[in-house]
Amino acid sequence: EGGDDCAVVEADAEGRPSVHTVDFLKSLVDDPYLLGVIAANHALSDCHAMGAEPRTALAMAVVPYGVPSKVEDALFQMMSGAAKALGESRCILVGGHTCEGADLSLGFAVNGVLPPSSGALLKGGLRGGMKLVLTKALGTGVVLAAHMRGDAKGGWVAAATESMCLSNGMAVPILRKHGAAACTDVTGFGLVGHLSEMLRGGGAHARLHLDALPALPGARESVQRGVQSSLKKANERHARSIHNAKDPALQAHPMYHLIFDPQTSGGLLFAVPSGGAAACVAELAAAGYADACVVGDVLDAPPPPP
Repeated sequence: EGGDDCAVVEADAEGRPSVHTVDFLKSLVDDPYLLGVIAANHALSDCHAMGAEPRTALAMAVVPYGVPSKVEDALFQMMSGAAKALGESRCILVGGHTCEGADLSLGFAVNGVLPPSSGALLKGGLRGGMKLVLTKALGTGVVLAAHMRGDAKGGWVAAATESMCLSNGMAVPILRKHGAAACTDVTGFGLVGHLSEMLRGGGAHARLHLDALPALPGARESVQRGVQSSLKKANERHARSIHNAKDPALQAHPMYHLIFDPQTSGGLLFAVPSGGAAACVAELAAAGYADACVVGDVLDAPPPPP
């Protein structure tokens, strides 16, 4: 009802509400195995953003037309990668459906449960004085767009792929430990689009620190070359949520365009009390989220004009 990352269904006899979500990706890497890992983590991320524990998944797979042996091999590789990612989150693949089509694609319907003691992490709940934390660097959209143009270095693509293969699951107990009050995952709408969803209707405001935002290798360089994801232009509509969007200094900032960049299997964006933000980031880094950092502040009133 509130536009959160999963639908929450009434608690069962043990007092554990269930959550349900679905996501689907067309192939964005050449390796079917890696597509399986990325697509599974992308779908699981909605559960993680809600603080839920994934339990089961149903797959929806599309494999390109071809001779049966090659079709079967692509499907085997893709589902092997998916099984690895699902297993890391203790999520069981219980079935699915396959068909042939023009592009290799994979999606999942994921079911999970919420701890009865702590409940769901919703997008709302931001309060003034909190710090905004992001667990992954931005830039998967523009780096992959550069790769499709043949204009990306191998190291850039490798770093983006590594980021997309990193599960958000290990971050959940850390952000809960430090009192996270609101959370979402940063995916297709970009950082500003998903932050706008968190602020919608709640009365709070936010100040992003562009200098603090982490960027994947090659992301800034690709932006400077005029490369952009096909979804970036649509995401720029969220600029109407930015108080100083027309400030030339803001638009000239090297990170400005990346706040609209659509992410695949992006990081978690959440708010924690300011006093525990540094410790939270340190624990996230120790858990493997090397780019985790404080990226902004939650305010009770709109920031003053520039």
